[in-house]
Amino acid sequence: MKLHTAAILLLLWLGILTVHTVKGSASSQSMRKFSCVTLSTKQLNVRNLVSYEKHQVPTNAIMFITAKGIRICVSADQKWVQTAIKRIDERRTAK
Repeated sequence: MKLHTAAILLLLWLGILTVHTVKGSASSQSMRKFSCVTLSTKQLNVRNLVSYEKHQVPTNAIMFITAKGIRICVSADQKWVQTAIKRIDERRTAK
């Protein structure tokens, strides 16, 4: 009976260790929920933009996030995009 209890405890311990290891390795990787697949060609109003993320895969792009939470991808090479990034950064440092 002692051997049976020890085997059950060992299996339980291995199960907990496996779940902990899988959960830790998955959460330690930075995974993005959104990626820029298509790019908008329109210039956005900088006043409506609150944040941005830089994306390099699958294309070099900037994902702007509006005050309403809308995510819009644009080409990172455009001059107005760099100006918008500077303005957002200035607003962040002013707070």
